[in-house]
Amino acid sequence: MGARTLILDDARMARTVERMAWQILERHREGERLVLAGIRNSGYTLAERIAVHLKPHVAAELISIEVNKREPSLEDTRASIAPSQLEGVHLVVVDDVLNSGATLLYAVAHFMTAPMGRITTAVLVDRNHKRYPVKADIKGLSLSTGLHERVEVDWSAPSATYLV
Repeated sequence: MGARTLILDDARMARTVERMAWQILERHREGERLVLAGIRNSGYTLAERIAVHLKPHVAAELISIEVNKREPSLEDTRASIAPSQLEGVHLVVVDDVLNSGATLLYAVAHFMTAPMGRITTAVLVDRNHKRYPVKADIKGLSLSTGLHERVEVDWSAPSATYLV
């Protein structure tokens, strides 16, 4: 394993997650059903933390979505709720790191079988190395990295994000 460089410490991660929650609130329309779809595993943890900040202001439902991050085309994407049950909602698809864009693309595509009200994408770190035409509407940190580098998010206490 190569050297790890700290890019977000626990305090900065907490502030970043709170700011992301406020950005979601700014995009949310009153009376609209809000659903956070966290991509397992780390994206779901991020969605849970965002939901804590949203709770005093809006009822946000949490669902999980499973995507094979290494080879998303090899397995069906699965969610803890059927897309048909999300008709008309404001869906926020949440992941920890936006790498090539494939995981986020497959996650969003899974929900396109039902008429969503709106879909927003949110990531903690956008690496700016996308192979697919996917963007994060809400990003905690935009980070230009080398193709050989990767970003690790550690949610254990104290949480931290590293460039490896």
